[in-house]
Amino acid sequence: MSPTSPWWRSAVIYQVYIRSFADGNGDGVGDIAGIRSRLPYLKSLGVDALWINPWYKSPMADHGYDVADYREIDPLFGTVAEAEQLIEEAHEHGIRIIPDIVPNHTSDQHAWFQAALAAGPGSPERGRYIFRPGRGPDGDQPPNDWDSRFGGPAWTRVPDGEWYLHLFTPQQPDLNWQHPEVHAEFESVLRFWFSRGVDGFRIDVAHGLVKDPDLPDLPPLPAPADGQPRPHTDHPFWDRDEVHDIYRAWRKLADEYPGDRSFVAEAWTDTPERLAAYVREDGLHTAFNFDFLMSSWDPKDLRTVIDDTLAMLGNVGAPATWVLSNHDVMRHPNRYGRTAARRWLANESYVPEGPLDLQLGTRRARAAALLMLSLPGGAYVYQGEELGLPEVEDLPESVLQDPVWERSGHTERGRDGCRVPIPWSGQAAPYGFSPDNASAEPWLPQPADWAERSAEAQTGDEASMLQLYRSALSLRREHPALGDGGMTWLDTPAGVLAFRREPGFVCLLNLSTEPYRLPDHTSILLTSEPVDDGRLAPDQAAWLAV
Repeated sequence: MSPTSPWWRSAVIYQVYIRSFADGNGDGVGDIAGIRSRLPYLKSLGVDALWINPWYKSPMADHGYDVADYREIDPLFGTVAEAEQLIEEAHEHGIRIIPDIVPNHTSDQHAWFQAALAAGPGSPERGRYIFRPGRGPDGDQPPNDWDSRFGGPAWTRVPDGEWYLHLFTPQQPDLNWQHPEVHAEFESVLRFWFSRGVDGFRIDVAHGLVKDPDLPDLPPLPAPADGQPRPHTDHPFWDRDEVHDIYRAWRKLADEYPGDRSFVAEAWTDTPERLAAYVREDGLHTAFNFDFLMSSWDPKDLRTVIDDTLAMLGNVGAPATWVLSNHDVMRHPNRYGRTAARRWLANESYVPEGPLDLQLGTRRARAAALLMLSLPGGAYVYQGEELGLPEVEDLPESVLQDPVWERSGHTERGRDGCRVPIPWSGQAAPYGFSPDNASAEPWLPQPADWAERSAEAQTGDEASMLQLYRSALSLRREHPALGDGGMTWLDTPAGVLAFRREPGFVCLLNLSTEPYRLPDHTSILLTSEPVDDGRLAPDQAAWLAV
């Protein structure tokens, strides 16, 4: 990577799901004080920035993604003053801070929405949201057939008879991005936080802000062919072309501030071409690569995703980002630990198939980490991924808190299994997540066998996942071939992926069922598991100096 290249083109960004990272005040919920206490750990891990899930004032109907005030920190997490201290201390450690911004919807407790309810049909206050009369002779049918992403209809009726749109929970009314006050308000919010030193934003539901003003019923979905993504249709609320006008304005705003402030889009799209539209030169800086996350553990599938990603993003001059897990999907050791480690489609829930072999999943997760961290561009690490944490698939139904659980009529367990508070130290819960004198248990229960997975237990253990990540991130920072740049595929037998990056670096990943002899090299830089007799075992990866 060129030393003058912007930091975000090759950054490794660590995702902090704030509720579950570290609890500083003992109430069982993670907070800003907890993050500040773990900055030395994050520096030693070797990450460049933290993406922090929403910390704004919120009734917590969707764990902070229902924002009541974008300029206040929720008391559960701290204060604006504490956030400013965190930003300053992180910068002293060489770590940048990227909070979440939630522009598709607000909380139903936001002052704007409360004013809209009070003002009544046809009022200017209702114009900031999407209110419509119902269908049918009494207006008692929703305005169209759209469903919420969390189950049930995407419309809720208010006492005066109108309906409002919410693509997520009823407590998350969608904003009307055709209203100039909505644009002005969010540009003001961006300035509020940029002036306090944040280095960028992750944009929640970046593909969903603009709706077809006619609010038509959903068109029938074209059938996917052989597991391939559906062709893009003129969808009435996902990934509409008009959304890019918003981000061109945001890019100009960010460019007014020093220090390469940047945006990353959570944009679920049907094709790499559609994704590339978000990161054109005058648009956002980067976008999550969900095609890579959704890929199956298959050499052909992985290579196709890598090639398509690099080609499409390269066409617009944007770097790729690579991600294996986040707070919305089952952790990848569990996805990879199943016989059918298949890809799934954008905007669909991942459904595990078959029994879990966690040992296999963890072995593949170690190999996948070396693949991800050696590809051109940047990468995201979800908290606990570096500890090899599995999905907690057996949480009792009585503790489930994700709104998906209730909204689906208890047919989908939701995302709590990947959000369990992470273990830091000790032999029993809360494993250092909360202080020793904590007044409350962690907000989700931790498994009884997590002592060996704690950061303390893995530190200094060369065979541990934590040491693998520390070694990989250290090498990535030092090696001139890694980060942003190009790559060249090498000829290998079916089932083995190998690519070269200059100067003098090769990554190998064996997805076949047979050992593969390492090619000529000057040294082995790092392997996902010990290499026996110069042969790479199945589900193993290696970094070579050549």
